This record gives sequence, C-alpha cells and structure tokens, in this order.
Amino acid sequence: MDISRQAVEARRRGGAPYQGSPPPVRVVAVTGGKGGVGKTNVSVNLGVALARLGRDAMLLDADLGLANVDVLLGLHPKHNLSHVMHGECDLEEVIIHRPEGLAIVPGSSGLLEMATLGERERYGLIQAFDALSTPVEYLLVDTAAGITPDVLGFARAAQDVVVVVCDEPASITDAYALIKVLHTEQGVDRFHVVCNMVRNSGEGLSLYRKLAAVCERFLDVVLRYLGAVPYDPDLRKAVQRQEPVVSAYPHSRATQAFLRLARAMEDWPVPEHAGGEISFFVERLAAMGAPAGGG
Repeated sequence: MDISRQAVEARRRGGAPYQGSPPPVRVVAVTGGKGGVGKTNVSVNLGVALARLGRDAMLLDADLGLANVDVLLGLHPKHNLSHVMHGECDLEEVIIHRPEGLAIVPGSSGLLEMATLGERERYGLIQAFDALSTPVEYLLVDTAAGITPDVLGFARAAQDVVVVVCDEPASITDAYALIKVLHTEQGVDRFHVVCNMVRNSGEGLSLYRKLAAVCERFLDVVLRYLGAVPYDPDLRKAVQRQEPVVSAYPHSRATQAFLRLARAMEDWPVPEHAGGEISFFVERLAAMGAPAGGG
C-alpha cells in the first residue's frame, strides 16, 4: 500500500515515523554492459519517480572513481564518499536532499583509490551507513559500466539487478556478457531489463526478447521485462537543463515511462534477505573479498 505524500513529508520534517517496523530496504543495482546506454539517467529518474509515488528513495553513485550523477543534475557537492573514507565528514553531511524528494550519495571523480576500494575501506563504509538516520525504502545503486570487480560486487550484493540496454549490437552483446559473468562468477540468476531510447513499446519488447532468447539458450537465468523508456526530445532538454525529466517535464512520454517502471518496482515481492537497514548491503559488499563470499 502506497505511503501518502503527507506522511512522507511529515517524516522529512521530523514528524511521526512509520507505525510498527520500518519497511525493509530494497537495494537495486542499475547497471549495463557498456557506457552510453543511459544508465545514470535511468537511475536518477527512477529515483525521482519513486519519490513522486511517495517512496523514500536514495541514489548511491557507485561509479566511485568517475562519478557523474552530480554532473547530470548540476550539483556541486562540498563532500563526497572520499571525504567520508578519509574521516573528514560523516555520511549524513555527504547526502544531498533534492527538492523532488530523492536523496543522493555522491561518489568521487578522478580518484583512483576510490575506484579500487579494498576490504578495509569497504568496512569503513559499513560504519558510515550504520549511523545513517535518513529513512530509505529504495536504495538505487548506479554502478559503473562494464564488468569490473566493483560493478560485479555491487550487483552481487544487491537484491535486484536492473540491466539497461538499448537497440545497438554492442549494447546487446555487452549486456549479455555482463549477465553471463554475473551468473557464472557471482551466482546472480535473476535480472530485470529496461530497454532505453526505443521508438515505441513494440520496439522495447522486441529488444528484450532478443536479449532473453540468447540468455535462455546459453544461461540458466531468469530475465524479467521491467519496461521501456522512449526516445524523447524532452529528456534531452532535461539533460541540457541538468534536471531529471520527471520533474522538468512531468507530462512527457519519458516521465510517464519512468512512473510506469517505478510502479512495476512497487509490485516486486518483499526482499527475503533484507535487514531493514542500509548497512546490510555494504556488509555484504565488504564480504566479497572473503573466500566463502557473503550474500
């Protein structure tokens, strides 16, 4: 059942909390086989769409070495995760609260050390997230592109993986390669697919079926069609304005598509292994270095 906007705003103003236990955090890794498929745009607008539906949404820019969510939204954060890692501030000081209701944890750009975090550094993030008081129902993790260890680690640690693909041979091929590696090396066997920049809903479904056919033939995985986002001039204009299209052009075709995606996510079953806190996700990520591997 959707939480009313009044209740959401009351909590943001320090009003009454949830009655009973807070809802479990659903961690969703948004990824793609290659750059240029619109993965970050999908992450941002999905987060804003969830906030529009009354959900507490947070976006973690997990391209820790080449973060670009702040560029997409025209943000100029004073602090980012690198400052948290160096003990210069706490995580609450890093979070940016957008007027649309989306909370953002900015990554860092141009720092090699953040692109290659070790187990000790990841454990530092556990403590940072443990102290977080910001309410969160959906934690969207915008990963880097490709099949780097960090991408695989974030995707494995999440409860749900959304693969963004567009109708280009390289995008389809790289999406399949990502799914294959996540399945064979990380044990991920369930994926959601978003077809981006399509001309119509039929093209989106056709693109999904192309990818699903190859995966079903060679891999023992389950692919679910989350939906499609059309090519929309309003989305390009929103990017130029450095705003989410969901808030900049609320009646656009792209906005309606993102709202449909967000509503579809609300229908997902409750996570089986959620601890009710964001920290459980980072704990599982930190365990990636252990021989017996966590989550």
